[in-house]
Amino acid sequence: MELSPLLSGNQLSSLMQTIRQSKRIVICAHRSPDGDAVGSSLGLADYLQTLGKQVQVVLPNPFPDFLRWMPGSHLVQFYIHHERQATRIIDQADLIVCLDFSQPGRLQEMSVAVQRAKAEKVVIDHHLDPDLKLGSQVYCFPNLSSTCEAVFRIICQLGGFDSLSKAGAICLYTGMMTDTGGFTYNSSRPEIFEIISMLLTKGFDKDKIYRNVFHVFSIDRLRLTGYILYEKLLFFAQGKASVFTLSREEMQRFHFIRGDAEGLVNMPLQVKGMRLSISLREDTERDVVRVSLRSTDDFPCNRMAEEFFNGGGHLNASGGELPFPLSEAVKTAERAIEAYREMLG
Repeated sequence: MELSPLLSGNQLSSLMQTIRQSKRIVICAHRSPDGDAVGSSLGLADYLQTLGKQVQVVLPNPFPDFLRWMPGSHLVQFYIHHERQATRIIDQADLIVCLDFSQPGRLQEMSVAVQRAKAEKVVIDHHLDPDLKLGSQVYCFPNLSSTCEAVFRIICQLGGFDSLSKAGAICLYTGMMTDTGGFTYNSSRPEIFEIISMLLTKGFDKDKIYRNVFHVFSIDRLRLTGYILYEKLLFFAQGKASVFTLSREEMQRFHFIRGDAEGLVNMPLQVKGMRLSISLREDTERDVVRVSLRSTDDFPCNRMAEEFFNGGGHLNASGGELPFPLSEAVKTAERAIEAYREMLG
């Protein structure tokens, strides 16, 4: 089985020329970067470095602790920690590659620096409704499992598979794995498993990667999970939808660290007949409530996220945010569930 090309001949030629003419390349991804954002950034950086490019990954803020083991992650610059230095790196770039986002607002604090930069900008993403003004070349593939899948396939089209290192393959595999929940959703296309087979020829242990991501939580996180499931989980629409909240005070009580909320929103979907799960969590850095939505089958949580939570995303995995306080966010979630009651039924 051969991978179908993502880019047309003209698109591929334009991207090749842009890369060839660029010496200093900055790769950036969205705020609160997840496995796909980090994996695609580090994987693409690995490939571009084999071409002799000076590559720097600059992210708006840190990623979760359970991704710190990833090859090259220690070289990432965080805008929120070193704003002046990160801005200088962005200003000096010949090319900026924007990964796993296609709306400048997803960069938040870093948005002005990236938009103001004179460098040419290329966007590679898998979300809906890209902002075509963000870059001179915008490549968005909503049908793909992840941005890591898109990056891998583009690298292959550029003739770079043989030069992709084991470290780069690990990063791209990790992003694909995390953005599909261990290949349990949005991962039914045969090409995905062809890509996995190709990546595995680089000689890494995929089972160890799974453990590195999903089996590294603290005792406090385990107790937090039990607390949420027993004390905080509310059910609506005859058990078809659920909502739970997490306040700053509760996070402090359970010694919360970045990444401890990862995967919690998926757990209520284990209930028979559950169609929608909503997580409402107070942000630890800004006065907003972060919203995560997960759904099953054809329930459009991305549409709900756009309509009620100032967000968006994929059919079964979306997010957004609401202003304080948390109690008002709960009322918004209840209104959203009521508005979609018929679809939930």
